[in-house]
Amino acid sequence: MSTLLWTSDAMATAMRATTQGTLPDGVTGLSIDSRTIAPGEAYFAIKGDVHDGHAFVAAALKAGAGLAVVEAAQRDKFPTDAPLLVVDDVLAGLVELAHASRARLNAKIIAVTGSVGKTSTKEALRRVLSAQGETHASVASFNNHWGVPLSLARCPASTRFAVFEIGMNHAGEITPLVKMVRPHVAVITTIEPVHLEFFAGIEAIADAKAEIFAGLEPDGAVVLNRDNGQFARLQKQAKKAGISRIVSFGSDKRAEARLLDLSLHATCSAVHADILNHDITYKIGMPGRHMAMNSLAVLAGASLLGADIARAALSLSQLEAPTGRGFRRTLEVGHGEATLIDESYNANPASMGAALNVLGQAPTGAHGRRIAVLGDMLELGPTGPELHRGLNEAVTANRIDLVYCCGPLMRNLWDALSTGKRGGYAESSAALEAQAVAAVRAGDVIMVKGSLGSKMKLIVSALEKRFPDKAAHEEAV
Repeated sequence: MSTLLWTSDAMATAMRATTQGTLPDGVTGLSIDSRTIAPGEAYFAIKGDVHDGHAFVAAALKAGAGLAVVEAAQRDKFPTDAPLLVVDDVLAGLVELAHASRARLNAKIIAVTGSVGKTSTKEALRRVLSAQGETHASVASFNNHWGVPLSLARCPASTRFAVFEIGMNHAGEITPLVKMVRPHVAVITTIEPVHLEFFAGIEAIADAKAEIFAGLEPDGAVVLNRDNGQFARLQKQAKKAGISRIVSFGSDKRAEARLLDLSLHATCSAVHADILNHDITYKIGMPGRHMAMNSLAVLAGASLLGADIARAALSLSQLEAPTGRGFRRTLEVGHGEATLIDESYNANPASMGAALNVLGQAPTGAHGRRIAVLGDMLELGPTGPELHRGLNEAVTANRIDLVYCCGPLMRNLWDALSTGKRGGYAESSAALEAQAVAAVRAGDVIMVKGSLGSKMKLIVSALEKRFPDKAAHEEAV
């Protein structure tokens, strides 16, 4: 029998809910998606930008949900015997439950924000801490106004370490989330020109990320990127917030978590570093200088939580890229094979540069080429055209052979490319799909990347449909 995450009584008390129908003793989990809910979980009828979760309460209960959390204004839509917790506002109720979760926790908590690398850093922390005690971490990129409270409310009381990702698009969004999480350690990976559509400049982005200091527990610590141009500004903000334990990471000789040497390989990296006066050499199971730099923050953060640095470093060898964030597949192409690097989940200038660097490091087969299939980087404001055009420098530096572009912003890169590097251009990913698929031949390495709104996953799916995954095919045989 599954362990109860919450008793029904505790949920009702925390959310100040009234009850309807016969409730179970408790629930084993929390869900906001009726399509994936597991039997025994509680369903929260959140109102999203497109759908109102109340429309799916019946489906959730039919799928085995133990109870549903609904708003009072809509309770009459459901049978009187339906197991319901009724609140004024479902999202507000979830936030209250998250606060109750934090109050019962004895765990050491770390929160991660930054313009780039939040999810990969969070996943690395999950990996290294899980080897040293029961660890809870947010799933996927649950880092916004509903993702953070859902992740916190899902945290079992027995947890030893908890890892939360906190994101933002606008100033003021991090403060309520970090005050809910109340971490013992806060990590800011880097500050880059992301979401410029909503900010006056990069300094304003740094100030918004610095909101994470507002919720730090007394005597907590922050981990900051010493190599980043906004380090001094963030350091000043941390001190202003009364934080005395400020740990920096990077290649700067003053960093407490300092990169001493780095060897980059096609599918991994070897790192020699000084982490809080521990001289250590370790392997990361993912390629790229950006991963090596973030690993310094991971080890420093884990150590500040009380984890063993040597064991944590050993765990980094097991890292794997998630789908859409650098995940690799070997595709069968004719009698040979090609490599697909799926970076389709999101993109900004910094992550695009890092991905092109990884593509440049990737070995091709005989007569193979390095092919970049790129979609628009969104939310860059007036600087968007210039930042897209500027990618040509990274394309050249990393010896990319062919570039396929889609979207009105990527037209700026297309125009800047030399004729020999132009693969194809289209206004949308759907229109580019056939060109990109037709270009692939044995020996190629293809990297697909763009902002989520650019829908580059369409091209990844088309490549996977046209060319079988070699590993899956061999298993089937």
